Amino acid sequence: MAALVAATSLRAESPVEQKVTQAIKSPDLSIVHLWAPWCSNCQAELKNGGWLKMVKDNPQVKFYFVSVWNDGGDGKSMLSKFQIADQPNVAVLADPGPRRGDSKIKQFAGMPLSWIPTTWVYKGGDLRYALNYGEVRFFVLQQFLEDSKSEWSHKGEPKLGE
Repeated sequence: MAALVAATSLRAESPVEQKVTQAIKSPDLSIVHLWAPWCSNCQAELKNGGWLKMVKDNPQVKFYFVSVWNDGGDGKSMLSKFQIADQPNVAVLADPGPRRGDSKIKQFAGMPLSWIPTTWVYKGGDLRYALNYGEVRFFVLQQFLEDSKSEWSHKGEPKLGE
């Protein structure tokens, strides 16, 4: 068991993971969305138009749609059907791994991956928010983006007495 844990934590990042890991270091906001075109929850997010609106309403944010557990397919044709793939602030990527079995990935960019869709918000390489289980509520994601623009500093504010 210890060998399995060590092997999982020491596995080499795929070229896609390396690209995303480098990209999220940008000082700008980034969203990493792990999904698959066969996943009904992922399809529901696309059908309601939430992702297209999110992408269009936030042109300063870079969106990384990373297809996982899809045998290397990137799902671009489905994203194109919903007018997402060709947006200037969207990158469509695919993890090369299999969909099933012991060799499917269980982490991505150093974060655990146990369910899709999974959505992470980054700023300057720091994870600001992680939605690790299920469909996104887009008004919540929009609030997370707004909150992430802040430096989260309380300098100059009075301290509370103990």
